[in-house]
This record gives sequence, C-alpha cells and structure tokens, in this order.
Amino acid sequence: MDILIFLAIGGIAGWLAGTLMKGNGFGLLGNIVVGVIGAVFGGFVFGLLGISAGGLIGSIITATVGAVLLLFIVGSIKKRA
Repeated sequence: MDILIFLAIGGIAGWLAGTLMKGNGFGLLGNIVVGVIGAVFGGFVFGLLGISAGGLIGSIITATVGAVLLLFIVGSIKKRA
C-alpha cells in the first residue's frame, strides 16, 4: 500500500511541477517519473537546508519543490546544448 501512496504523491507532484514550469503536465507516467525523482531530489535538498516537512501535504510539497528544481536544471542544460 505504501508504494501506491508514493506513486500517487509522485503523480501529483509531477503534475504540479509540469503545470508550474511549462503550463501542462507530462501525462500520467511522465508525471509519476518526474514526481518520484523530484521527491528524492527534494528530500535531499530539504535535508541539506535543514527543512523537515512531515505528513502527506509535506511530502507533496517536498516532491513538488524537488520536481520543479529538477525541471529547471534539465531545462537549463537543454538550452545550453
């Protein structure tokens, strides 16, 4: 059951990040992938900054911030290439 919740958080975070960064999402699978990678990246960044976000809403916020940062970095790299 935990994996389903993790995937749902990843999907929500990926959709939010896609909406914030480019105006729409990436489709269901793309949203989940971006959100899950963003969750890991966001947890790492929040840990470095000493920020702790607990609960379901905190997990969604952490994953969304990580996904937005991920999309920003990828977008910056693509512009240079």
